Amino acid sequence: MNGTELSLGILLALALVAALLVPYLVKEIRRGKVQLGPRAPTGSGDVTPGTVRNPAPGQPDGQADPYGPRAQRNAPEVKS
Repeated sequence: MNGTELSLGILLALALVAALLVPYLVKEIRRGKVQLGPRAPTGSGDVTPGTVRNPAPGQPDGQADPYGPRAQRNAPEVKS
């Protein structure tokens, strides 16, 4: 009798979890990817990958080339 009550309780708990989780997941899947702003692209990557001289076009926080002549310690200043 004890095993039956336990299995019935587990089954009821799983049914409640499914009843609460399935509608939420269906709504999220239907909504799809949401663009949160201009700094979070909806695609998997940037459409303008950049070049050596401009590694991150349009990105204010883009990093310069770490091996470029301007990044070397004690290197002469390069005018670009």
